[in-house]
Amino acid sequence: MNGMSFRRQHPVGPYILDFYCAAAKLAVELDGVQHGTVEGRAHDMARAQFLLGKGIRVLRFPNHELRENLDGVLKTIYRTLTPTRHAARADLPLSGGEKIVTA
Repeated sequence: MNGMSFRRQHPVGPYILDFYCAAAKLAVELDGVQHGTVEGRAHDMARAQFLLGKGIRVLRFPNHELRENLDGVLKTIYRTLTPTRHAARADLPLSGGEKIVTA
């Protein structure tokens, strides 16, 4: 997707990620009903904190979302992988021709 490849069932520390794109440091998790329990949410929160500590972003989708809205799920993943066109870059001149200089 968008020139990026994903691995299935990729291990990171004590966790197995459903899908992982190493180039983008992005995990995509598909959640069943067990993730809606108190224990499931606590586990997901600890897992997310661990992964964020490794610099890995996590996108979570309930299984039913994948079945009912596959196009929307894929678009969300695509947008996450695609840098925004409006992001400011310090190396480009401002509209007045000035350039942002950082020390």
